[in-house]
Parts: sequence; structure tokens; C-alpha cells
Amino acid sequence: MINLPKAAVFIEGSNIYFAQKKAGIWLDWLKVKHFLGSKYRIGSIRYYVGVRKRDPKMRSFLKKLKKIGFKVVTKPVKIIKDESGRELEKANFDVEITADILQSASAGIVILFTGDSDFAYLVKVLHKKGRKVVVFSSRKTLSWELKLSTDKYIFVEDLRELTKKISFARLR
Repeated sequence: MINLPKAAVFIEGSNIYFAQKKAGIWLDWLKVKHFLGSKYRIGSIRYYVGVRKRDPKMRSFLKKLKKIGFKVVTKPVKIIKDESGRELEKANFDVEITADILQSASAGIVILFTGDSDFAYLVKVLHKKGRKVVVFSSRKTLSWELKLSTDKYIFVEDLRELTKKISFARLR
């Protein structure tokens, strides 16, 4: 176990939510944490997500993530109007995730839960710094730019053993 490579995990909550939804599965984050811990020495796991003012389900979910050792990074969801006047919710974390990854220099491997093509450039920068990148996403949401730039990609559809729900009550 001591010879496992050191890694840091960054989860773009909104993106991975839609990846799971499109794949028709829901990850059990405690099992994901144990799975990653069996392959890497995990320095930190960060989960980034926008939060609505009144969303008790999301707050409960984030509380459970904190309880199992995730660092949760949030900001309020913004309501913006598109050209047609339709209201959309937005909480983009690309800059925060990028900054946090670049500051996590002690981890030789970056594990990124997203399919967003915006991170392809970050992957190139990390490669120049001698770091490896592993991406978790869905077959339906992984952008081709990210797929081509990363060292390894894993589809959430292939992680069925990590999807069974567990009771967080056992963690008390």
C-alpha cells in the first residue's frame, strides 16, 4: 500500500450528476472513495457544486459527503436569462477546480470527475509539469477533446459495483 501513487481527486458535481443520469446509474461515493483508495494514496477529494437557497436534499447530500471525508466547495446557483428570456441556473467551477489542481503540486496524479472539454487545456498543462490525469465520466458525456488529452479515462457505466446505495447512518 505504501507504494501506491499519490493522487488528488476533483469532482465537478453538476457534470458528474448529468453523466450518472445519462448512464442510468448513481455512484455510491463512499464506495468510490474506497475504490480510489485501493489504487492510489488519496491526498484529498474535493466535490464542487452550486447550491440553491432552499435545497434541503442537496444540503443533506453534501453533509454526507463531508462526513465521509470529502472537502465540499460550493457557491450559490445564479439565475441567468438566455437570449430568448428563458431562465437558466448556472454555477460554473472551472476556474476554482483549475486553481485547486494547480496548487495540489504534491500529487503526481490528478483524478478528475468530469467530461467537460474545457479541461483539455488544463490536462496539457499538467502533462508539461510531469503529472498524469485520470478522467471519470460517462460514455455519453465525455468530450472527445478531454478523451484524447487524458492519460486514462474510466466510464462510470463500468463501475456498477460502486453504485449500490448504502446507509450513511452506519457512519455515526
